[in-house]
Amino acid sequence: MHAGLFLDAGPLTINGTFIVETVSFVLMLLFLARVPLPFLGIPKPVFPWIISIAEARQRAITEQLAAAEKERADADARLKQAEAQLNEARAQAQTVITSASRAADQLRQELKQKAEDEARRILESARREIEAERVGALQSVREDVANLVVAATEKVIGETLDVTKHRQLIDKAIEEVASGDGRR
Repeated sequence: MHAGLFLDAGPLTINGTFIVETVSFVLMLLFLARVPLPFLGIPKPVFPWIISIAEARQRAITEQLAAAEKERADADARLKQAEAQLNEARAQAQTVITSASRAADQLRQELKQKAEDEARRILESARREIEAERVGALQSVREDVANLVVAATEKVIGETLDVTKHRQLIDKAIEEVASGDGRR
């Protein structure tokens, strides 16, 4: 009674057609698994041929994935190398900048020192020139005073004195006055 319910209940009815279809299906599977079909371009039985194509495709995909992974690793390595070179270049640039800054500071100090030395030299030279001019002016004034004193003395006394001796006396008197002593 139960078997009748299952047979009447659905599309599966075991009859001659079902058996023929099942046997045909099994024979077709055996045929495709065992017989090559070269006239269709299939050099070996269909199932092994399909499996070999699928395995070849799987190997190709695996190789492509491995190659892609290797290229990604190479790209990562090149990226790290480029970053390292960039960091090294930055460090070298900073070193060059620091060195140039130090050199500029040193050059600035040297130029400042040279300018100060030159200013001192010019100032000292000017002082020497001023002193030489002052000495020359004093000498000129002494000579003029000595000549005036000699001329005045000659007029007062009315006779000519020994100019050399007289000049020595006047120079000595001027030196005493210049030293602030005023005495012999």
